[in-house]
Amino acid sequence: MTDSWQRSHSLTPERRLEVLNLLNRTESLLGREAIDEGRRRIVVHGWRAEHWLLYHEGLLLKYAMSTGAEHAMVEMCGGGIDEDLLQNLLAHHESLDWWTRGSMVPVHSQCQVVRTLQLMQVALPVDTVDVPPGATLRNYEPGRDEDAWLEQNNAAFADHPEQGAWLRSDLDERASEPWFDPSGFLLLEIDGRLAASCWTKVHELHPDRFGEIYIISVHPDFQGRNLGRVMVTQGLDVLRKKGVSTAMLFVEQSNVGALKLYESLGFKVVRDDRLLHFHRS
Repeated sequence: MTDSWQRSHSLTPERRLEVLNLLNRTESLLGREAIDEGRRRIVVHGWRAEHWLLYHEGLLLKYAMSTGAEHAMVEMCGGGIDEDLLQNLLAHHESLDWWTRGSMVPVHSQCQVVRTLQLMQVALPVDTVDVPPGATLRNYEPGRDEDAWLEQNNAAFADHPEQGAWLRSDLDERASEPWFDPSGFLLLEIDGRLAASCWTKVHELHPDRFGEIYIISVHPDFQGRNLGRVMVTQGLDVLRKKGVSTAMLFVEQSNVGALKLYESLGFKVVRDDRLLHFHRS
């Protein structure tokens, strides 16, 4: 008898542990994240989502998460595609977008690539660009800077599908995570306004203990002043001072300006993650 996918909108405590164990084993095997950190957070906290599980002889072999109703956003543990799961999902959703990580785009009549995120990596140290005269570089302060940072970041990413509409709850969720460290969250003030920011993250539990430029943004009113280069290099310097030897970031393949900046600093593309759109036949 062929094993079949099971669908559930919530996970029991036992199943949550099974999923987390599968994610951890997959990450150890691949040497990278098994699933997007936001989706992992949903599992950790037991929040509702559309969970898909495939068991064989009582052992969880595959896991995927879908969010959204009529149009779904999907990712499978490990970042691949499963044809049986795809057909199950299309039975419940008119259309869906599916994130793949570093894998080849499948030849499929229902599929088209709608976005490509590139993972870039650089060895530290990188030469630091000084803060411009009159500007102040400081650390983010919880309880003081939330509203100003949300305004600055959302303005910078006004046209971005994920980062341009953050709510206070989105920020609070991440600020409550064990990895959050305000000393790695840099703010740049000019004329009393928050002009730019660089939020860094150290992956302490990864065997390579690498650093990440988690979010980098410049308010539109302050663009064209080389502040992106300033903030990236200052963020990389913070990571270096924490003993990190390799840093990474994600960038849209279509963001030519950002790609040129990162390449000029020594970043190299090491992986392509693609968002595939599927629709019901």
